[in-house]
Amino acid sequence: MRHDGSQHDYSRGANINLNCMKRFILSLAAFSLCLSINAQTAKEEVFDNVAKSGGVYYAYPVTESANTPAPKGYEPFYISHYGRHGSRYLIADEDYTTVLDLLHVAQSHNALTPLGIDVMQRIDSLLLEVEGHGGALSPLGVRQQRAIAERMYKAYPQVFKDYTPISARSTVVPRCILSMDALCERLKEFNPTLVTTRESSGKYMRYLNYHSDESNRFTSQDSHWREQYRKFDLAHTNPDRLMTSLFNSQEFVEKFVNPYKTMWSLYWIAVGMQNVETQISFFDIFTKQELFDLWQSVNYRTYVCDSNYPASNGLLLDNVKPLLRNILDSAQEAIDSGKTAVTLRFGHDGNLIPLTGILRLKGCYNSVDEPDAICDAFQTYNVAPMAGNVQIIFFRHKKNADDIIVKFMLHEQETSIPVETDIYPFYHWEDVKAFYQNILND
Repeated sequence: MRHDGSQHDYSRGANINLNCMKRFILSLAAFSLCLSINAQTAKEEVFDNVAKSGGVYYAYPVTESANTPAPKGYEPFYISHYGRHGSRYLIADEDYTTVLDLLHVAQSHNALTPLGIDVMQRIDSLLLEVEGHGGALSPLGVRQQRAIAERMYKAYPQVFKDYTPISARSTVVPRCILSMDALCERLKEFNPTLVTTRESSGKYMRYLNYHSDESNRFTSQDSHWREQYRKFDLAHTNPDRLMTSLFNSQEFVEKFVNPYKTMWSLYWIAVGMQNVETQISFFDIFTKQELFDLWQSVNYRTYVCDSNYPASNGLLLDNVKPLLRNILDSAQEAIDSGKTAVTLRFGHDGNLIPLTGILRLKGCYNSVDEPDAICDAFQTYNVAPMAGNVQIIFFRHKKNADDIIVKFMLHEQETSIPVETDIYPFYHWEDVKAFYQNILND
């Protein structure tokens, strides 16, 4: 049976006793409260903060982490983590230069408006920083990982005892490797005795970044959902106003400009600026509605390719079953050791998104197929911003080593899962483990 977030086909015994019922009711109340907190629509969120229109380019939202004190007698001893790399530049120089070259050609034809000239000059200035850095971790990305490490250390100092082993694994992509190093180095600055083992090789790609052949066929350009998406994308890409604001010659636009591609090129530059050092913005050349519409298109595609889109039949979430198995196995190893430990893993948005889904984190497992409903069911900026991460914090009772509870953190904020509990935001590990074992066996 596939879990839908509301069913629980597991129990500690055949009968549900009164205590379990109380725990279930408390869990539902906590889960409902969490759902009511984020009452804004996606449109309202993007209009309030246009940086969110970047989706997976949204720079890590730095806020003070909520750390509810553990119940009396419990002490943290293990942290299990999966993090996306920190802020990066756009993937290739061409993401900046293609539209810049077009603007320079337009300038040579006297076809730019004053705004068009200004935009051209801004990109010229931007190129001084970004050229040659395609896909690379930016300085902000390094700072994000160091700050995450610092907050982790200060929130759970009991975990980072002298000579605590830290297992760190990264995909083979340099920005992920450097993110791993940034986080680990900051931890060792606090306690140089920490024993960090850092590795990046194909061996770990089997669970850090796994994609089945079947899921690759589903996300390919030939997949059946692409036609509906194409129509949605065209309906939400409306470049005429923007072209008129940049070019003063309709004849030049007719001969040389692909308005669709030009609008998208400028969108990627605009939303990517929050991840670089140069203090230039391009949001002013778009209306908020345009930014929201473009985000909707990308959000739709990302949802279908990485999350719980109904037509995928769980293929994308199945990709992270090896990762979920590693999380459970690593946790058991740490529990059996009786000591403190940390497991750090580093990958990409395409891994973090399905992980949050298979874990059933609040707001990350919604399943809708109506294109216009996707934006309010799933938001890339909430699920996988730059440096986004999941942390599972394990606590052991001082008087009973077998009594273990956990809490879940998404981007360092406490979150919920659909498992009954009487101690929210904490959960009994045996319940959580059984829940995820059922998912693995599904």
